[in-house]
Amino acid sequence: MSDKAERRAAREVVAAYHEAVGELVARVGEAVDRYRAGELDAFDVDRVLFQYSRASKELWKYCNFGPVEIVAEVIRAQPPGDWWERGAPRQPS
Repeated sequence: MSDKAERRAAREVVAAYHEAVGELVARVGEAVDRYRAGELDAFDVDRVLFQYSRASKELWKYCNFGPVEIVAEVIRAQPPGDWWERGAPRQPS
């Protein structure tokens, strides 16, 4: 495989993995729907938005931490788990 083809394949792996952001957006949509239905208050939705922001930043950093070929290899070898949990606010010790 040529370098150009390898790079294209690596970009496709990273782009497909980055689609996990859709799962994060779905959580925001669910919270907004619950707010509109009167099940959550504005502060609850704000907490969801905060966690979304942190989680999506972590996902973005992961997908862009280095050359695309290296990122793709890491994703293939051992993709990290739940991005939503990675965005959870830290609890005071």
